[in-house]
Amino acid sequence: MTEAPTAARQQLLSDLKAVVSGSEELLKATAGAAGEPVTAARARVEESLRAAKSRIEEIDSELLDRVNEAAKAADEYVHEHPWGAVGIAAAAGLLLGVVISRR
Repeated sequence: MTEAPTAARQQLLSDLKAVVSGSEELLKATAGAAGEPVTAARARVEESLRAAKSRIEEIDSELLDRVNEAAKAADEYVHEHPWGAVGIAAAAGLLLGVVISRR
């Protein structure tokens, strides 16, 4: 159930990283531009990029922590209920086999 939101978050994170990277390239390309409005705009963009990078790192770390917690919980469940885990895996395999055979 949580795979779709996690995948969406990871895609959003990837997109944000691409925007930040593109913005950094744009700032480098316009480094020689002169004028007060350009300088002020560059300063605002640089500050926004710093904030975005910081937030991206926080989100990335948060996602990694959640993935690790889920892996630990799954590992603990399998160790505590090995036959239940085998049953769930068998049911998932059967369901996957049925879905694949219909194609």
